[in-house]
Amino acid sequence: MKIVCLDLEGILVPEIWIAFAEASGIPELKRTTRDEPDYDKLMAYRLDILDEHNLGLPEIQKTIATIDPLPGAREFLDELRETTQVVVISDTFTQFAKPLMEKLGWPTLFCNELQVADDGKITGYTMRCSESKLTTVKALASCGMEPIAVGDSHNDLGMIRFGKDGFLFKSTEAIIADNPDVQAFEEYDDLLAALKKALA
Repeated sequence: MKIVCLDLEGILVPEIWIAFAEASGIPELKRTTRDEPDYDKLMAYRLDILDEHNLGLPEIQKTIATIDPLPGAREFLDELRETTQVVVISDTFTQFAKPLMEKLGWPTLFCNELQVADDGKITGYTMRCSESKLTTVKALASCGMEPIAVGDSHNDLGMIRFGKDGFLFKSTEAIIADNPDVQAFEEYDDLLAALKKALA
C-alpha cells in the first residue's frame, strides 16, 4: 500500500517563521530549513532572538491565526486524500499547527512539541524522534507501506530520497540545482499528476 508523506510549511501553508518575522519586524527570523540544514542550530538561533526581544508563544500564535493555506493547497490535499492515504510530516510544533490543520480539513500530522513556561516563553523543544522525517518514512515502510514524499527544504531530502518516488515542490533554485535527479514542481496540478502516476 502506498502512502504520500507531505511536508507542511512551504508545501501546504506559508512558512510560519517568515510570517512571524514580517509581523514582528525581525528579519533575522526569516531564516528557515531552506537556509540552515542543521535544525538544532536553527532553533537555537530562533530561541535566542525570541528571548532577546522578549517574545513568546502567544505572540507567534497571534500571527499563526492570520495564516491561510497556500492558494490551491486545500483543494490539492482534498483530491489527493480521495486517491490515497496522506500524512503530513513536519518539524513544526503542535502549539503552532492546530489552526492550520483545521483550515486544511484535519489531515494526519506528525510533528514536534515546544517546551513553554507559564508566562508563554518558549524554553526549548522536544523532537518526536531523531531525523524525524526520514525516521517516519522508514517506520512506515517497516509496516508494509510504500512512502512517496514531497518537500521543499534540506531537511526533506532524506524522506524524498528514501522511497522509489519523491518530489521537490516550490523549492529553492539552489536545492533544485543540487538535486537534479529529483523531479521538482511549482504548481499543484503538476505535482498531483506526478503523484497519481507514482501511485498507479
